[in-house]
Amino acid sequence: MNGNDTDQGISLKEQVAIVTGGGRGIGRAIVLALAKAGAAVAVVARTEEQLAETVDLTKGTGGHAVAFPADVTDRQAVEHVVAQVERQMGFVDLLVANAGLGGPAAPLWEVEPDEWWRCIDVNLRGPFLCARTVVPGMIARHRGRIVITASGSGLKPGPYASAYVVSKCAVIRLTENLAAETREHGISAFAITPGFVRTAMTEAAAESPEDEKYFGGFFRSRLSEGSDVPPERAAQLVAFLASGKADVLSGRFISVKDDLSEMLSRAQEIQENELYTMRLNK
Repeated sequence: MNGNDTDQGISLKEQVAIVTGGGRGIGRAIVLALAKAGAAVAVVARTEEQLAETVDLTKGTGGHAVAFPADVTDRQAVEHVVAQVERQMGFVDLLVANAGLGGPAAPLWEVEPDEWWRCIDVNLRGPFLCARTVVPGMIARHRGRIVITASGSGLKPGPYASAYVVSKCAVIRLTENLAAETREHGISAFAITPGFVRTAMTEAAAESPEDEKYFGGFFRSRLSEGSDVPPERAAQLVAFLASGKADVLSGRFISVKDDLSEMLSRAQEIQENELYTMRLNK
């Protein structure tokens, strides 16, 4: 299977999934793909109108989804949602921690500290709280999978976008830690990068004065030239990871552009040499 191909044989029947940031964009595409494959999906986001739209769209797939409005940075809200999901839908088999912010664009010494930290809060604290809440149940049942939406931006410096790149770097390492700590309990964890996707976040960045000032019109040019990646690519990748067919790659950072068939054929080499992980080069 190529990272950008749909595996028609995937069935997620009897799985219960939580998808954060599921009200629009990449998260919505993930919800639809999981529901189409048979999973019961709990859709989490802050905006109730967007949640309702996503849930309505799943009806066209023949799938089942339920909306749960919540802020993923609020510990009590996250714990309440997970408890509700387990009461209404069953135990959680899959967590997709997708909610995220682009963060402020400015030199580090000029950025507003509260805006900077809000990005860290959503992009790092959110996945941490969600994972922390679902993992005990997964351990008890000796099964479960966690997918966190990261970014290739987390692998290198991103001038004038420090909050975003720092947060994405952190969630890659968070995923590695989760995988290492839960492996003996039958749980797998993956960080993924969806590529440059046309979303409300990237469109807002393209229209902002900061795009030209700090990024040389990067967002505007990428969108205008049509080089964005469809959100369905990330959704297909998540569905494949949810199937368990790639559990041997737990702890890896996987792109929608990666050839998963090739990666699986090299699984032992990847494990032994810590490939597709974040390490210091010397």
